[in-house]
Amino acid sequence: MAPLEEPSASLEIEFAALRSERGVLRLCLTRDPASFPDCHDDAVAITRTVPATVASLRLERLAPGAYALAVIHDENGNARLDTFAGIPREGFGFSQNPAVGFGPPRFAAARFSLPAEGATQRVRLRYLL
Repeated sequence: MAPLEEPSASLEIEFAALRSERGVLRLCLTRDPASFPDCHDDAVAITRTVPATVASLRLERLAPGAYALAVIHDENGNARLDTFAGIPREGFGFSQNPAVGFGPPRFAAARFSLPAEGATQRVRLRYLL
């Protein structure tokens, strides 16, 4: 008898509308609404930092379920989203590309379902300044 395999899925993330290829993209993929959008206090969140020259990224062996993704275009590589008077100076984006008002969207607005057969999320980066 073969051992049962954990169900796993892959997520293809495509990045759109980057202002430049400077710096890095910082990603946070979480299943925990309380840890969205920065993955704080989520020991099982998936975080990645990739060069801003990358057009897409594939994450493998994910458990199927509900997730939300946040992306920051850290153009100066200082490991944070720079702001001026509370307004982001660097790009940001979320799964499902929800409307953004003051502050980040709620988990529910960025939530997507990852089925066992996998999925693709196209994240459009936005720049306010």
